[in-house]
Amino acid sequence: MVIVFFGTPQFAVPTLEALLASRHHIPLVVTQPDKRRDRGQKITDAPVKAAARAHNVPVLQPGRLRDPDVADVLRRHAPDLAVVAAYGKLIPGDLLTLPRLGMINVHASLLPKYRGAAPVHRAIMDGEGETGVTIMRMVEALDAGDMLAKSVRIIGPDDTSEQLEQALAHDGAALLLDVLDRLEAGDVRAEPQDESASTYAPRLRKEEGRIDWTQPARRIHDQVRGLYPWPHAYSYLDGARVIVWKTVIRLKPDSTSQPDSTPVTPGMIVDVTRDAIEVATGDGLIALTEVQAEGRRPMRTRDFLAGRPVRPGTKFGS
Repeated sequence: MVIVFFGTPQFAVPTLEALLASRHHIPLVVTQPDKRRDRGQKITDAPVKAAARAHNVPVLQPGRLRDPDVADVLRRHAPDLAVVAAYGKLIPGDLLTLPRLGMINVHASLLPKYRGAAPVHRAIMDGEGETGVTIMRMVEALDAGDMLAKSVRIIGPDDTSEQLEQALAHDGAALLLDVLDRLEAGDVRAEPQDESASTYAPRLRKEEGRIDWTQPARRIHDQVRGLYPWPHAYSYLDGARVIVWKTVIRLKPDSTSQPDSTPVTPGMIVDVTRDAIEVATGDGLIALTEVQAEGRRPMRTRDFLAGRPVRPGTKFGS
């Protein structure tokens, strides 16, 4: 088949690579316009654009998909199908129906749960035990099209969103190729989504990273790993922001007070070991094992403590 590909971030790259290695023809990749990235704010190619250029595939980067020129370019390629993986913008109806077989999407959740922009992060933050990938037909409503196939993946108790997204990206690529084979053979059965079971996974906001120490340790741990590698969980110590990169859940403390009889309250540093800062939460202790001081690089807690002594009884701000 002649397939046009839509995608932008790293999640989409394994799907593009799988298509390029398949027997299908990929004459065009559509990706979002270049943006300034990283601390230097340099304009660099997004991962999908870089992958397409490495394979000498023409790239289209429209500012607006509703521009008539976009439809004209697609029409010239006479696509049988378009595949979308994390493109990052809603696709208008006139483009959805332009390919002979329409458009299908590789979505990183078990639909109808976690429709939207951040399904992997939200699943981890919500403490889910499993997630997966869904291949669906695209309609004008957000992630609401009929489902063509699913694959399930267990979420490990310490998986970060980065690790899980990488795994799901490869799961999605393999699942897509299977769906394409069955599409050609006329062997795909579309399953409507149960609207009553749908949930929404909105884009992440920086302010969601602020840790509420009154929450259970497991929920804080899920927040830390769900917001890794962006925007990260954080708190304040002596007025300075500390970004929390990695945590370990500890057993509940043996007592409710420090040796000097100071009551232990959420956010209080209960113990400082060689490798961790142990902090009281709403139901026990959580150990901070990798942190980052404002304006510094991330580091193991032992290195952080070497340059900044921290004493038990000090309290993180909520």
